[in-house]
Amino acid sequence: MKKIFIYAALALVVVMLSATGCRKEFEKINTNPATYNQNNFDPNYELTAAQLGYSGSADFSYDTWRANLIYCSTMIQGFSTVISYWAGDKYILNANYTAAYWGFAGGPPTGGDGAYPEQVRPIVDVIQSTADKPQYKNLHQIARIMRALIMERITDLYGDVPYSQAGLGYYDKNYFPVYDKQQAIYNDMLKELSEATAALDPNGDKPIGDKYYNGDIAKWKKFGYTLMLRMAMRLSKVDAATAKSYVQKAVGNTMASNADDAFFKGDATGGRNTINRNSQILLGDGGQENFYTRWSQTFINFLKSNNDPRLSKVAVTNLYTDENSKAQNPGANSTAIAQKGMPNGKDLSGVAAQDIRQDPSFTAFTDYSSPAPALIKRDGPTFVLTYAESELLWADAAERFGLGGSAAQHYHDGVVASMTYLGEYDASAAVSSTDAETYMTAHPYVQANGLQMINTQYWALNCTMFDFYEAWSNWRRTGFPALTPVNYPGNNTGGTIPRRFPYPVTEAGTNTANYNAAHNAVPGGDLLTSRVWWDAN
Repeated sequence: MKKIFIYAALALVVVMLSATGCRKEFEKINTNPATYNQNNFDPNYELTAAQLGYSGSADFSYDTWRANLIYCSTMIQGFSTVISYWAGDKYILNANYTAAYWGFAGGPPTGGDGAYPEQVRPIVDVIQSTADKPQYKNLHQIARIMRALIMERITDLYGDVPYSQAGLGYYDKNYFPVYDKQQAIYNDMLKELSEATAALDPNGDKPIGDKYYNGDIAKWKKFGYTLMLRMAMRLSKVDAATAKSYVQKAVGNTMASNADDAFFKGDATGGRNTINRNSQILLGDGGQENFYTRWSQTFINFLKSNNDPRLSKVAVTNLYTDENSKAQNPGANSTAIAQKGMPNGKDLSGVAAQDIRQDPSFTAFTDYSSPAPALIKRDGPTFVLTYAESELLWADAAERFGLGGSAAQHYHDGVVASMTYLGEYDASAAVSSTDAETYMTAHPYVQANGLQMINTQYWALNCTMFDFYEAWSNWRRTGFPALTPVNYPGNNTGGTIPRRFPYPVTEAGTNTANYNAAHNAVPGGDLLTSRVWWDAN
C-alpha cells in the first residue's frame, strides 16, 4: 500500500509539472505548425495579393466595373454608353456603385469586396510583418510605396478617409478607424514615398511576390520617384510650396523610357481572379457592355481632328454585329476615317431628346467605335504608372513651376511615349516612332497653350490606358480637357460633371461616429458635386 501511495504521488507531481510547462508555452504548443501565421508565412504573397487587388476586384470586377468604368470613364468622356445602369454617364447617383471602390455594400456575404479589404489590409500586413527584418528590407520599402499608391486613389475618390489607422485592426484592435484629413494624408504619403524610395537597396532582397517588376529594385526606385511627382503635382493648385519641394526631389530620378512602365499582366488561364478586369467587363461578361459601351464622341473626335496615329490602333467599328452575341467580327474596321464616337448622356428610352437612335450622329450601333481587340484581351496588362505619364507631368511642372527642364522637350517625349507604349498591349497596337515623330512635327508645343496641351494629352493617354480614375483626378486638378457636360433629365448634379464620390452609407452603421464626423464636415455636403481638398481648380 505504501508503494502504491508513493507511485501515485510521483505521478501527480509529473502531471502537475507537465501542466505547468503547458501553461508556460500554451500558445506555442497549441499552434499547429502547418497553419499560416506571422512566424512562418512569406509576406511576398500578400504583396502579390495587394497588387492583384489594385488591378481590380476579386469578385467579378465590382471595383473596376462600377468605379472605373461606369463612373469615371463616362464622366471624363472616354467612354459613352446607353446602358441604363451606367449611372455615371448621366451624372446620376447610385450609392452602391460609388461605394464599390471603398467596399461594395451589396457584395458577397463575406464582405470581401473593395479597396480596404482587398488592398489596404494585405499591404499593411506586409509593412507590419517585415518591419525590422533585414531579410525583407526591400519588400518593406516596396510595401510602403504600394500603400501610398493604394491610398492615393482612395483619397482622390472620396476625400478625407481612414488612413493612419486603416488596416491595423488586427494589430491595435481598433476596428473603427478615424477619417484623416486629405491634406494630412497627402503630406504623409509624400513623406513615406521620399523615405521608402531612398531606402531601397540594390544589394538587398529581391521580392519574389512582385508582379510589376519581378523585384527589380532599380525600377522600383524610378517608380517611387515618379509616383512622388504625380502626388506632388496633385497639390499644384492648393499647396504649391509642398508640390515644388517634392517635385525637386524627383528631378533626374523618374522613369526613363517605356521599359520602366508598371503594369499587372493578366492571365486568361488562371481563373477569374487574374484575368484583366477592364477586359472582363468590356467583353460583355457582366451584360451587354461589349455592344452598348463605346468610345466617346469627345475622345474619338480629339484623335480624329488631329490625325492622331493612335486612332487606328485603339478603335474599330463593326466589332460586334449582334447585340446578343459576344463573338467578335474578324472583319472589324480599324481605318481612321471610319471611326465614330458615341455621344454621352444618351439612352434607349424612345424620348426624342434622349434616345441615341434619334441623335444626328446615329446610323447604326455597329458604326460607333469600340475599343480595339488588342486592348481588351483577357490576359492583357492593367497599367499602373507609365513613363508617358511621367514626362507629361514633368512638362506640367516645367511650365507651371519652372522645374525639371524644358516643358517643350518633356511634352514631346511624353506624347511620343503615349503612342509607342501601345505596343505593350499587343504588337498590333504599336505606333511606330516614325509616325509619332510625324505627328509631333505637325503638332509642336505652343507655350501660350501649354498647360491645356499637356493635360489634354494626359487625358488621352489615360483613356488609352483605361485608367479613368487618373484621368478624372487630373481633369479635376487642371480643368483640361475642356469638356461639355451632359444634362440628362433627373441627374444629381444640375448638369455639372461630378467632382467626388460620396461616402458609403454602410459606414454610418459600422463606423458611425467617425463616419458622421467626416460626412458632416464635407464642404457643400456629402454629394457628387462637393470637392476634395486639393480640387481648387
